[in-house]
Amino acid sequence: MAQRSLFQRGVYSATRIVTRCLAVWLFRLRCRGRGQVPASGGALICCNHQSNIDPVVIGLCCDRQLIYLARKSLFRFGPFACLIRFYGAISIDRDGAGLTGIKGILRQLKKERLVLMFPEGTRSRDGQIAPFKPGLCALARRARVPLVPVALDGAYDVLPRGRWWPRRTTVRVSFGPPIWPDAMNGVDDEELLQDVYRRIVACHERLRRERADA
Repeated sequence: MAQRSLFQRGVYSATRIVTRCLAVWLFRLRCRGRGQVPASGGALICCNHQSNIDPVVIGLCCDRQLIYLARKSLFRFGPFACLIRFYGAISIDRDGAGLTGIKGILRQLKKERLVLMFPEGTRSRDGQIAPFKPGLCALARRARVPLVPVALDGAYDVLPRGRWWPRRTTVRVSFGPPIWPDAMNGVDDEELLQDVYRRIVACHERLRRERADA
């Protein structure tokens, strides 16, 4: 596996510690099931998408560094492109189906890295989980990596579509048990996609109940 430079790893670790402390203070960030993320090897981290802060939130809850998928338009401004590349972003088409994006994702998975995906394809308009787009199943099968279902709740209240300044509220994240490559055998892509969807919805509903009871 290709290793990141000592400088890159050091900066990432330092900024992660600082940002995590801020997230706990500002949004009372809570995470459960962190141990479900494989300690080594590649994996697709599949999460519902509530707001623009989601990649940062999930990254703070993972002990390993994530690779993020970012639409091409975000790479048009040079300084910002350098920044997000430094923190592990790779360019994809808007729908994530471009050949270059697929090759980039597979390349990272084969380097035994964690790739974060939002199967809805875009941010939620109401905080609920929308149907998933196909694609993640084929990637997991080709790379022979597990699918890790993740749900977050509260990020929509922090920064919904159309809002530029975050609200201060509670954000919670829950990782579910992975679907390992062997379990994908004999299951078609539609069934596998629905299995991932059900697992994320179950995690999300549990988080909703926890927030309501808090």
